[in-house]
This record gives sequence, C-alpha cells and structure tokens, in this order.
Amino acid sequence: MITKKILNKNASTEIQISAFIKAGIPSEYMFIIKPVNKRDTFEKQLENIISSFRTLKKDETPMAETVFVRIFLSDAVNQAELVNTYFKSSEYALSIVEQPPLNGSKISLWAYLQTDVEVKKLESNLFEVKHKDTTDLWSTLNTYNAEGSEKEMYHIFQNYIKQLKQEGCTLADNCIRTWLYVQNVDVNYTGVVKARNDIFDQENLTRDTHTIASTGIQGRDKDYNHRVLMDSYAVKGIKKEQIQYLYATEFLSSATVYGVRFERGTCVCYADRKHIFISGTASIDKNGYVLNVGDIRKQTLRMWENVEALLKEAEASFEDVAQISVYLRDISDYSVVKEMFDKKFPGTPYLILYASVCRPKWLIEMECMAIAPNDGFNS
Repeated sequence: MITKKILNKNASTEIQISAFIKAGIPSEYMFIIKPVNKRDTFEKQLENIISSFRTLKKDETPMAETVFVRIFLSDAVNQAELVNTYFKSSEYALSIVEQPPLNGSKISLWAYLQTDVEVKKLESNLFEVKHKDTTDLWSTLNTYNAEGSEKEMYHIFQNYIKQLKQEGCTLADNCIRTWLYVQNVDVNYTGVVKARNDIFDQENLTRDTHTIASTGIQGRDKDYNHRVLMDSYAVKGIKKEQIQYLYATEFLSSATVYGVRFERGTCVCYADRKHIFISGTASIDKNGYVLNVGDIRKQTLRMWENVEALLKEAEASFEDVAQISVYLRDISDYSVVKEMFDKKFPGTPYLILYASVCRPKWLIEMECMAIAPNDGFNS
C-alpha cells in the first residue's frame, strides 16, 4: 500500500492518501481530507474540502472514478443541507453522518476511488460500480420513520432486501458490509440488535451459516427524528468460494456470545487482490469480555492486537490497510489516541471521531478496510 500525507498549497486542508497500484491492473485510492483552520466557518471548511478533493482527483487520480464518499459532520441538522448543494449525490454513493471529527473541525471527508470502472445510480437507488467480472452495489442514507429503533431497523433492512432483489441479489449471498449509525446508542442499540437478529433469522443468516461484517456505532442522520441510519455494500456476481469469514478465535469471541450477530471480518478474494473489511473492533477477549476497563492506552493496544489477528487470518497485515475510522466515547482521550495512532500508522489515512461504542465499557473502537495483492486466486 502506497501512502502519503500532504498539506495543500494554501495549507487549508490536511490530506492523507493511500493507493493500491500494480502494473496492468485497476488501481484503488482512499482520500481523507481534514480542514486545517478549525476557526473557519462551516461553509469555509466545506469549500476547502471541496477544493482539495477536486484538485486531488485532477492531479493525483485523473483516471479514477469516485465510487463512494462519506462526510463526517459535527452538526448534521444544520450542516447537511449545504453539503448536498456541493456534492453530486447522483454520480456516486454519498454518505453523510453526524460523527464529530475530534481534531476540532466541523467536517472531514473519506473518499474511495477506482480506475477502470463505470459508476451509475440504478432505479433501485443502489449505486452500481461495474468491474470486469463483478458489480459493486453501494447503498447509503437509509432511514425509516417509525416508533422506536427496532421498527426503524427492521424496515430499513426490509427495504434494502427489496433493493437487492431488484438487482438479482440477496442479503445472504451478496451483502458484504453494513454500517449502522444509531442515535443515542446506549439506549437504542438493543432495538437495533433485536431487529437485525429477526431479519437474519428470516434470511437464514445464523451462527451455522454466516452473517455480515458490520459496525454498529453512535451516529446521527440530519433528521433528528431518525434513530437509525444505514449504509451498506454488496457485490453482485461473487461466488461463495471467493468469500472468507474471519474469526481469530484465539483473540476474539464470536459476537453471538453476547447476543449480537455480525462477522468480525470478511475477506473477498479476486484474481488480483483481496478486499478485507474489518468490522468495528474493540478491546475484547476470546470469551467476549471487555478487557482493560477504564484504561484507554491498554484498550487501544488490545484493539490493535485483535485487528492484526483478523488481518493475519486473511494473509494480510497493517501494511495493507487503506483506511481506518476510530471511534472514541470520551473526547478527552483524543490526544492520547492520536499520539498512539500517529506513531503506529504514520502514513495510513485515518480519522478519529466522537462516537460512543455499543458496549459502555469500551472506550475505543476501530474499523478498517485493507487491499492486498492476491496472485494465487482464479476467480
């Protein structure tokens, strides 16, 4: 993985880039862009983000198409409308979530770009990214008006299942990754878990089959009435033998031990690369217990051990990680965690966000995506 960190010419933004580049095959890029001047108005910070994003696309990745953009906001109720006037949500999958960046800015951006693809929005409202042999399907900003998080989550999944069906896909066979953003996660997560378990029962996603890599974390939609917001990623044309579920049982328990159903990680193998999706991972042991209660440094170290073990099971390492999202329950832990991540991942694009984790004793959680070479697989 090639990585670099730069300040743009007028020092208005800090930019982190990772790139999977290999001669003769399509390339993939991740951008993370953060404003430098935290005292600028939101509109000014947004304009600087947009300017940097456009310049990066032109200068760094002129042959690449944008396939997915996630915008992290400090106050979605007051900021999301302006974001929508700048970003082309009809051209690529656009995700907007209130998870305040802990560097003190009002906005940060994560973008995913690829070469040799065609991107378009389908009638199902899924975004199609066509590759040579497979098609990625992105779904973002999924909400539902209902009484309670359980009903919201249930109907969001039901609508998503219908969208997948329109494209000849199913939740069980094609969905690789979900992100579940839950307003007031300490209160509303129980309903989310109940609804997801019910949907998975309905779709035959059990501990005896498989489930889906996921992050369930504090986050908000621009409409404060919505308790749940979901983004998701599926692959059409994928074969079962191309999917590897990651367990690292010497380090982590199955999530089912504490009543939750998701895969710790999922590796999708193609002829020339692997995509490895690591779910939200924290300081947990192989019996499902929270480790290092109250100690942010030790929780961070154990979290890294767990993620490293999951990557190793997919024959990958931290060197293959293209992007990281880090979630903190307590904003006062930011300086400690930033220092640790800067030392551990000096070039890897990452964001630290304010978001309570689904179990109250977890102070920190991270998720990541890795892209690794895979010369030995024939799709």
